[in-house]
Amino acid sequence: MDRDVTVQLPHALTDAAERIAREGGTTLDQFVATAVAEKLSAIKAVTFLAERGGRADLAAFDRFMNRQDGLPPAPDDRLPD
Repeated sequence: MDRDVTVQLPHALTDAAERIAREGGTTLDQFVATAVAEKLSAIKAVTFLAERGGRADLAAFDRFMNRQDGLPPAPDDRLPD
């Protein structure tokens, strides 16, 4: 369910958002809702990656990367000389 929210924005920001929304064929409300959703998604991604990184087993990573078995990288997956 939608909920009305009133936000005070600087005039320059409001003008720019209205212009971009109009050029994109959308309303200011839709533009702002999308912008907020994108920002929340970015914050969630950073939080997720930080939490995931905190659980990393760096010793296991080093063992994996330094293993002697396995196949060599494919020609298109090699680092340039």
